[in-house]
Amino acid sequence: MIDGSLPRLEFWCDLQCPDCRTALDDVRALRTQYGDALPVELRHFPLEKHKHAYAAAEAAEEAFAQGLGWPFVEALLARVEDLDARGQQVLLDVAREVGVDVDEVDTALIDGRHMLTVDADQAEGKAIGVTGTPTYVIGGERLDGGRSQDGLRERIVAVIEAARAS
Repeated sequence: MIDGSLPRLEFWCDLQCPDCRTALDDVRALRTQYGDALPVELRHFPLEKHKHAYAAAEAAEEAFAQGLGWPFVEALLARVEDLDARGQQVLLDVAREVGVDVDEVDTALIDGRHMLTVDADQAEGKAIGVTGTPTYVIGGERLDGGRSQDGLRERIVAVIEAARAS
């Protein structure tokens, strides 16, 4: 199997969402199982009820620009309650912890350099029917984990295996 031979998995996420933190375990398991053959893309869908989710998405984009996106996302999702309580300072703390340039994250939050990316993700999510997080899209199929994550990993594996067999 060659790298990227499997369908891309889009992980629609709100970085202040406790359910997305739980879903990250499935994403990790899938990445372990399929390695680089399974491209996993974080897509931003900050929910209005989470007041720091939009800024978190912008900070994550800056971390991706610096090559440390996934470590930032994983560390931030581990601290959703802290983000809720302490706000944007947590974004800077997490950036520092994972080695992201904190000054660049702070500047990105001020100058809005990643707003278009976050806005585009949110608009596309709405257009394809994403209403909550986590949501996965793979092989043209949307799987909503916002209501229940039970069986989602198995459904994703079934889509991947069907693609692998064809």
